[in-house]
Amino acid sequence: MSEDYSKLKRPKQAMPGFVKQALKKRGLMEAYKKRPAYQQNDYLGWINEAKLQETKKKRLSQMLDELEKGGIYMNMDHPESKK
Repeated sequence: MSEDYSKLKRPKQAMPGFVKQALKKRGLMEAYKKRPAYQQNDYLGWINEAKLQETKKKRLSQMLDELEKGGIYMNMDHPESKK
């Protein structure tokens, strides 16, 4: 499900190593992969577009917290991912 990027209208974002490490460290890679492709892509684009390292870390932290909690996507309700 989440691996199908064929319907994305935006360019596919590459996952930076620090994001991959953080997902693995917190045990959230599976939660990330269960999200739809557009959400995975949007999270990575949002983190990557930050100019300051501090902002990247803040956005990464928000993504990790949302994946851990479930039911949230970019500070919005996302019932499909509710735990």
